Amino acid sequence: MAKLTVALGNYRHAQALIDGSVPVEGHGVEEVRVRPIIGAYRRMIRDLEFDVCELAPVSYLMALQEDVPLTGVPVFLNRRFHHGDIQCAAGSGIRVPKDLEGRRVGVRAYTVSTGVWVRGVLSNEYGVDVDKITWVVDDDDHIEGRTPGNVERVTDGRSLGELLRAGEIDAAFTGNAGTGRAGAPTAGWTAAAEPAAADDADAGPYPLFAEADVLGADWYLRTGIYPLHSVVAVRSDLVREDPGLPTALYTAFADSKRRQVATDPEWTELPRLGRQARQVGGDPIPYGLEANEASLRALVRYSQEQGLLDSDFPSDPRRLFAEGDYPGA
Repeated sequence: MAKLTVALGNYRHAQALIDGSVPVEGHGVEEVRVRPIIGAYRRMIRDLEFDVCELAPVSYLMALQEDVPLTGVPVFLNRRFHHGDIQCAAGSGIRVPKDLEGRRVGVRAYTVSTGVWVRGVLSNEYGVDVDKITWVVDDDDHIEGRTPGNVERVTDGRSLGELLRAGEIDAAFTGNAGTGRAGAPTAGWTAAAEPAAADDADAGPYPLFAEADVLGADWYLRTGIYPLHSVVAVRSDLVREDPGLPTALYTAFADSKRRQVATDPEWTELPRLGRQARQVGGDPIPYGLEANEASLRALVRYSQEQGLLDSDFPSDPRRLFAEGDYPGA
């Protein structure tokens, strides 16, 4: 039985697939551990290093546009809302989203999915002209050639967290999209302590949105958009050889998730997903096409608005993934 090399983040709801207790029909599985998983994205897109790999969804869409031989399976292992993902520098004077115009905002790379989601929210919900923001980056995009003129590169090796604390940028994204990594990207993606948010805007970094969870839930209830943060991609040559592989993978991922839910129906072992389950009133990580159509269409639209995808790029989810049997899961 041929083994598939599989690179995924550390997800309990995928563990049964990784350890073999839920089989992928017709295939064995050999885990390739990359931590954090973001380190595998470029290796997959540029070198097709793995048979199956989790990817950032914007990177996957851009890879499709560039005819990279990858095929998607509608398994979205991670989700998160983003109103809480921007911190403002102490003394920056930023109080409302429009105050970001004319400012310098740190993000790991322009095309990271968090950046696309947040710019989409800022633009579509709050009327921010994101082209009037200077985006300060310290890493390369996985797929290059789409960077606009209002992007500035950090060249002295300092992290975005350092620049935020020093007041040399006015705001920055949190986590792997910004201040959650120490040093330059070439240092091995070492995690760093996030700058602690302060209640006093003059005492330290503070959140742009104080009631982020409430705003995220309200946005979801109004729009049906639930931001995707991972998608499973397979080397296209393997799909040509075995057209049933996408369905087999989807079935195994869905079965693996069901096992996790059966043992922890309230997601208590994964508190963020548990909180998001309460926000959306149901499954915090739905798989399949129908449940994710609004989110996929929004991500394509935001990417087009930001110049990352061409205007004629398809937004129909059925054109973005392999043909297969994908019942809601």
